[in-house]
Amino acid sequence: MGREWGIWFFLACIWLSNQSFINGDTNATDAAALNALYSSLNLPPQLTGWTQSGGDPCGQSWKGITCSGSSVTQINLSGLGLNGSMGYMISNLASLIELDLSNNNLGNGSQIPYNLPSTLHRLNLAGNQYTGNIPYSIALMLSLEHLDLAHNQLQGSLADVFQQLTNLSMMDLSFNNFSAELPQSFSSLSSLKSLYLQSNKFSGQIDVLADLPLQDLNVANNNFSGSIPDQLLKINNLQIGGNQFNVTLTPPPPSNKTPPGRRANPSQSSGGDSGSSSDSGGEKSSGIGIGGIVGIIVSVLVISFILVFLLIRRKKSEASSKGNRNPEQDQLFTPLPSYEVKEMKQIQTSSLVSTNVVQPTTPITLKPPPRQKSFDSDEFSTKAIVKNTSPISIKATVYSVADLQIATESFSIDNLIGEGSSGRVYKAQFIDGKVLAVKKINSSALPNQSSEDFLEVVSNVSRLHHPNLTELVGYCSEHGQHLMVYEFHKNGSLHDFLHISDEYKKPLSWNARVKIALGSARALEYLHEVCSPSVVHKNFRSANILLDAELNPHLSDCGLAALIPDPEYQVKLLGFYN
Repeated sequence: MGREWGIWFFLACIWLSNQSFINGDTNATDAAALNALYSSLNLPPQLTGWTQSGGDPCGQSWKGITCSGSSVTQINLSGLGLNGSMGYMISNLASLIELDLSNNNLGNGSQIPYNLPSTLHRLNLAGNQYTGNIPYSIALMLSLEHLDLAHNQLQGSLADVFQQLTNLSMMDLSFNNFSAELPQSFSSLSSLKSLYLQSNKFSGQIDVLADLPLQDLNVANNNFSGSIPDQLLKINNLQIGGNQFNVTLTPPPPSNKTPPGRRANPSQSSGGDSGSSSDSGGEKSSGIGIGGIVGIIVSVLVISFILVFLLIRRKKSEASSKGNRNPEQDQLFTPLPSYEVKEMKQIQTSSLVSTNVVQPTTPITLKPPPRQKSFDSDEFSTKAIVKNTSPISIKATVYSVADLQIATESFSIDNLIGEGSSGRVYKAQFIDGKVLAVKKINSSALPNQSSEDFLEVVSNVSRLHHPNLTELVGYCSEHGQHLMVYEFHKNGSLHDFLHISDEYKKPLSWNARVKIALGSARALEYLHEVCSPSVVHKNFRSANILLDAELNPHLSDCGLAALIPDPEYQVKLLGFYN
């Protein structure tokens, strides 16, 4: 009997070890980082095998993932039509040496994330519509060998972050909007063999590249000037067109040899006749024979004949087109005065969308300026706004009004747990025992009672995922009611802890306060730096920082800036909130 138990125990151990091998090949930190990346990319179906939580990227062969042992070493997702962002945990991939997300739509007007892994050997983010400049985190990639940021919208003076990149052998920054002079740290790229800077707005000289071991150099179509160093002129694959370089060709030294085809004049000597000497000198200085002169004349005549023929043909075509043109068509192409253009813009704007332009009632405006592109006030006020007609994707549960009425006891005042500028929040107890928070949006926050606008807000909020954000669980939009369902945190808000005395709530310790401050900062960092485009909270205060059972902070009301009127936002910026 004891022997049978021993056999069964041995077999069970073998089965458990096999199970752990199958489900646990990947480092837990790497798997969590890929889960966050998948969520930030909006759960694309083309990433086969990927999951939002859990899974085994190395053991299950996720698309585009290469591992070494239990660590993720390569991510290659080029040209898959991905959108979104890289997520907030990409820097946790401590063994990642190659990251290729080229030819997608990850930038979409935002900057390159600053939290890139410092272990990278190859980084390719080309063709993603990124703006801004190169992040400083690239300066920390001491093993970087390949850097490709071409075909984006990067602009400004190139960041001076190349001092320690001595292993970099290929760098492509072409087809961007970089300007100003090349940074001095370029001279530290002692291993650089291929450099592509074409189609930017660089200026100044390229002397900083003189001592690099370059084999391929393309600086065409910029604003470079000055002379080209002799070392660079020796490069086989050198492209410098479309600049303002001072390129001068030195003529060859004069030769005493008689040119071929000409016989030496026997009368030419130091002691010869002066007339003969003059004639021979004139012949020598001309350097062009009679045949050459005749050839030049014939070439000029042929070119002149071609030009005259083309001009006559063009005039005939213009005359025929004028004869066939309708006078009404000529009137259509007549340039309009500036006041008529403005009037037409206003008519087109009103025909597309009826918008109300809110004029500030106070002379002081503290709204942050646009991040990239600015517009004149007249142009902005008359510009047509075209709404996105594509179907709205919402990753949240749909509730009915009846379900939420039952859960909140018809929105009883006893279940009221908070109230803000956009609506009241009620505690909801569902039949399955789940406790959630229901936010009932005020009608004043949606003056037009537009369900489409509300669903667009819900869609944007449903894409926000971070440990320090209050997650959206579901929503309801029917019978003129607009409600949003969030996860519930029983410890309430930070404001309650700080200002409302309660025998059940102990004062916050110093460590707890630091923990709450750091978590709130990480939430804002995610909204501002990771989300694409960036999300402005517009109502950041202690009442919107909710605390769970372990006093972890969760920022609420994220993505609801459209429901907060601008005058109230300006007042809040001028005031102080605890």
